[in-house]
Amino acid sequence: MSETAQVLFAQILIGITTGLILALVASGLTLIFGIMDVVNFAHGELFMLGAYMGWVFFALTGNYWIGLMAAPLFVFFFGVAMHFSTLRPLVGRDPLTTILATFGVSLVLQTVALWVWGPKFRKIDEPITGAVSVFHLQMPYYRLMIAFFSVAIIGVLWLFIQRGRFGLWIRAVTQDRMMATAMGIPVPFVHTVVFGIGSAMAAISGYLYAPVLGVDPHMGLNNILRAFIIVVVGGMGNLWGSVMAAIMIGVLEAVAATWVSAAQAIIFSFAVLIVTLLFRPTGLFAPTPR
Repeated sequence: MSETAQVLFAQILIGITTGLILALVASGLTLIFGIMDVVNFAHGELFMLGAYMGWVFFALTGNYWIGLMAAPLFVFFFGVAMHFSTLRPLVGRDPLTTILATFGVSLVLQTVALWVWGPKFRKIDEPITGAVSVFHLQMPYYRLMIAFFSVAIIGVLWLFIQRGRFGLWIRAVTQDRMMATAMGIPVPFVHTVVFGIGSAMAAISGYLYAPVLGVDPHMGLNNILRAFIIVVVGGMGNLWGSVMAAIMIGVLEAVAATWVSAAQAIIFSFAVLIVTLLFRPTGLFAPTPR
């Protein structure tokens, strides 16, 4: 195999692992929009909050796995409280009010994080070290681990929605809220729990990604930008469409990074977003309407 082909293969592998990580970030955003029709502009700050809370438990115990369990649990209840206090009172109003409300929460969370923990980076040690050689590239075992975790968590979420009783409620609310209410399903309760689950998804992705990125008050900004691109390209509310879009975006940026800088490679993601909005605004991977 030629050197160029080796480099390309290695970059594609990096792109797939990065895409699976981004899919986990986007999955919570997709879940919330698909069921509640709420564009959550605070999702990036919930990502950041999960990383910080995981760091707090990691600093207290020195155990990575305790932080992995505690961070999403804490942010789940924070998301429940946020929905109950901020979003539920806005039900039935102009959708712009929920956008402004979640944007306001994002600003508050950024400010509180800066006030409590300061601007400096916090470090979470990787639970596993070492790397596997892929041609000229050293692929860290930890990146492979979080890619595997991403697939597993998204798969569990899909099974929960498709097979569980509460998942049946979620699907009923998604299809017809009025009919679900008439059948005795507590729609406000379902919305609150779904928002909590989406928040927990953001938190666990933030904590898993923290050893790679470092923890700081603005860490959610770049990742949430990609998450919004993935959700639009994959199809709003389409979970597996978001996974496919995340892998495509990850591979595209990784391959582009062989010719331009990593910071410039995101331009290609914006190009895909623009093309999608122009020619298939429902999403590249959304089911074709009959």
